[in-house]
Amino acid sequence: MNYIEKMLQDYCPNGVEWKELGDREVAKLSRGKVMSKQFIEENKGVFPVYSSQTANSGEIGKISTFDFDGEYITWTTDGANAGTVFYRQGKFSITNVCGLVDIQNDKLLTKFVYYYLTITTKKYVSSGMGNPKLMSNVMAKIKVPIPPLKIQEEIVKILDKFTEYVTELTAELTAELTDRQKQYSFYRDKLLSFEDEVYQVEWKTLGEVAENLDYLRKPVTKGSRSSGIYPYYGASGIVDYVDDYIFDGDYLLVSEDGANLIARKTPIAFSVTGKSWINNHAHVLKFESDIDRKYVSYYLNHIDLTPYISGAAQPKLNQQNLNSIKLAYPKQEVRNKIVQVLDNFDAVCNDLSIGLPKEIELRQKQYEYFREKLLTFTAEGVYPGQWTVDSERGPSDLIRLLQWVFGTIRVELGAICTFTRGNGLQKKDFIEEGYPVIHYGQIYTRYGFSTDKTISFTDQSVFAKLKKAQPGDIVMATTSENVEDVGKAVVWEGNEEVGIGGHSCVLQTEQSSKFLVYYFQSNDFQRQKEKMVVGTKVIELYPKNIQKMLIVLPSFSTQKRIVAILDKFDALTNSIFQGLPKEIELRQKQYEYFRDTLLNFPNKYE
Repeated sequence: MNYIEKMLQDYCPNGVEWKELGDREVAKLSRGKVMSKQFIEENKGVFPVYSSQTANSGEIGKISTFDFDGEYITWTTDGANAGTVFYRQGKFSITNVCGLVDIQNDKLLTKFVYYYLTITTKKYVSSGMGNPKLMSNVMAKIKVPIPPLKIQEEIVKILDKFTEYVTELTAELTAELTDRQKQYSFYRDKLLSFEDEVYQVEWKTLGEVAENLDYLRKPVTKGSRSSGIYPYYGASGIVDYVDDYIFDGDYLLVSEDGANLIARKTPIAFSVTGKSWINNHAHVLKFESDIDRKYVSYYLNHIDLTPYISGAAQPKLNQQNLNSIKLAYPKQEVRNKIVQVLDNFDAVCNDLSIGLPKEIELRQKQYEYFREKLLTFTAEGVYPGQWTVDSERGPSDLIRLLQWVFGTIRVELGAICTFTRGNGLQKKDFIEEGYPVIHYGQIYTRYGFSTDKTISFTDQSVFAKLKKAQPGDIVMATTSENVEDVGKAVVWEGNEEVGIGGHSCVLQTEQSSKFLVYYFQSNDFQRQKEKMVVGTKVIELYPKNIQKMLIVLPSFSTQKRIVAILDKFDALTNSIFQGLPKEIELRQKQYEYFRDTLLNFPNKYE
């Protein structure tokens, strides 16, 4: 026999009295009044207004007046929360979808009646016409026990203590959950942050990286030259051979004048080695290393030099303008690799498993294509989605080459993903079993980072009309009510194709789909997303805008390594996320068991 049972035996051995809540000797029941959002907005104050919601204890705002002052019970009369009861104290008002219980009996504690109603009212809720209700006439018929005040006081004391314990525990576990989420987010963003590694464009002038030796040049007229074995250089290459030399070493010559500066039919920058004579139509540059000389040669022959050239009839690149030419000048390791690629194109491509055409002409075209993209990326630092791809194997060849040279690179999503917009799926199309489908709203409410099973299904006629995601594809939600959820995505890992509805799109990629989905949750992606979304009440992230968003892309092997780490972290975090709410749920059930036991009174009339 527990403590309360002993008290019942001592104070009311024959059972307790029960009366209907609507009895005039028990309580007075009333309803709130209509209050619009505009009214609340225009009459802001310090007194709470309670309505039908359960969040925030039902408070929907504060106004400058109040309708009630004291100790009461309120309940929700209409809607999904019908039958929910709250204990109220102080000055407040309620809306028309709330009822009020004002205890009129000195033998009843308001708090005791509140606790009893929490286990009773839901049984009396009607759900006719799809709108749950607990109206005053039904509420009035609910019978409540009237045990001695001493028993009521003890029960309230015990349940208050238990409520406080559950509330504190829930707060502690929720805080633990939040801390774990923050910790997970921190490590995720740390793993996905490559700011120290990603290629950054650095700029220098030609005068900063090369020594100009123009002062050593000597022009010799054709009639004054003596034939010999040493090459005599002009603006476009060897002009003659002479019997003497003025330079001995490795230099880069750059055309100083002539139509070729504009026409560019032949290279305007070319290397010379050994003993030579150079006239005043070619600038002479000396570098600290062969790599630097070759890199600058490739770069000068790639870029447009028109801004540095003067004269129309007689184009000229004078020394001052030459020295001021801006060069994208990456670190030495990157310059080495660029030269290695361009000097040994076939060997590097074979090492990277980049397919090369057998025909010499096609191979030359591919070389020119890769050279142009390589040097363009050197200057721009981003692989844009609008680059045309001259490769039968798509952009992956070029990306693999860029990653080999530059390491981690920035690319537009449109460069590594193809986008297909979903269509036509509505919730009314769902059936218990059938063809698998993913609805956009489920992506941010029901799915994690990946799934091999769908929550919903549809019939063959609907499925046939839908866009499809294949195994390994990404499905992204492009519509939401908030910025945080829009853009969330899930990798489809099932063995069959899955139907995709409207307000979502399919991303197909040769990169790691899981890596991209993890990246979509990073701070960097969130910052970009905030600038791309449109709308206020309904937030849209259009595929054309997603394609422009940048992602920092490491090598495929690094992507796989990061995914393996985040998968383990995600599994660990999910076990905590599942464990802590379970703990809260168990404590709540324990509380409800003791509460129901405490409030189970024998009726003295039965």
